[in-house]
Amino acid sequence: MIPLEEIKDLYTNQLKHKLLGLERTRKNVLTLYIFAIVLIFVPVAVYFLFKNSPDVHFSRFFPILILGALSGVVFIFMAIKKHRVYRAIFKKEVVSRIVHAIDPEWSYQADACLSQIEYSSSDLFRTAFDRYNGDDLISGVIESTDFRCSELHTEYKTTTTDSKGKSRTEWHTIFKGLFFHADFNKEFFGKTYVVPDQMEKLFGKFGQNIQRYTGNADLVKLENPEFEKYFVVHATDQIEARYILTPTMMEAMVKLRKEYNRSIHISFSGSRVYCAFSFGEDLFEPRVFKSGVNFKDIETIYNLFMINATIIKELNLNTRIWTKK
Repeated sequence: MIPLEEIKDLYTNQLKHKLLGLERTRKNVLTLYIFAIVLIFVPVAVYFLFKNSPDVHFSRFFPILILGALSGVVFIFMAIKKHRVYRAIFKKEVVSRIVHAIDPEWSYQADACLSQIEYSSSDLFRTAFDRYNGDDLISGVIESTDFRCSELHTEYKTTTTDSKGKSRTEWHTIFKGLFFHADFNKEFFGKTYVVPDQMEKLFGKFGQNIQRYTGNADLVKLENPEFEKYFVVHATDQIEARYILTPTMMEAMVKLRKEYNRSIHISFSGSRVYCAFSFGEDLFEPRVFKSGVNFKDIETIYNLFMINATIIKELNLNTRIWTKK
């Protein structure tokens, strides 16, 4: 794996040129979106402003407004199609190059993601999902540890009916962000869950009592105040949980939480460690409304991909201190 300095060289010598070449496509996409918004918004605004005006013969202009709005819809479809082309080129020419610069042996699939089985195997998010999406799948090996990682977005829907009998469907996010799992080199007898400590943060000591009755495993109290400031632990096997969550392991999790400043969910199940980093925004996507020729964007992509190496390093997964039976 290469340091950030080499990514800067890659950007200067290769990626910047490719991004400059993509600027024309980006501007075309932006122009199409702007035309679409104007063509749809203006007729709608005119309609609501003048539909009840006695001084305007609105019927004369109505066909023109409809034509304008329909043209806007056509421009939206054109923008979406062009945007997909722009995105595909960006993933192939930029994101893929960053991944293979980090490690040529890593596999990258722009439009693939972790399977639903992999997601469910973590047992971190038990709410049943109605929609499952993801992209940017990476799989590989760091020293002796194999891993898989992708962006995921899972949602469930609720449907309500108002007093007039009109139904309304809403989508709610269960998880959105980077989802990762790696070999722990040990077969676990039980399951251990390390999740953000929301209860105690909100309710103090009273929250600790609530925690005892949440989840499908018993609460595990550990002697690390800083760790318990950020996380709460449940496990089906208390002894095994303490065996896994050594002082070094807890310090590593705190470091990850501080370094990325994101909610982190972690579980140990089977022989894998699962990590879910929450992000509100889409990741690894090209800019549309600003110039894409910016090293900070490349640095952000690099740092996100390096989360894989950071987790493996910080959790000491490569030390192979345990042996599978």
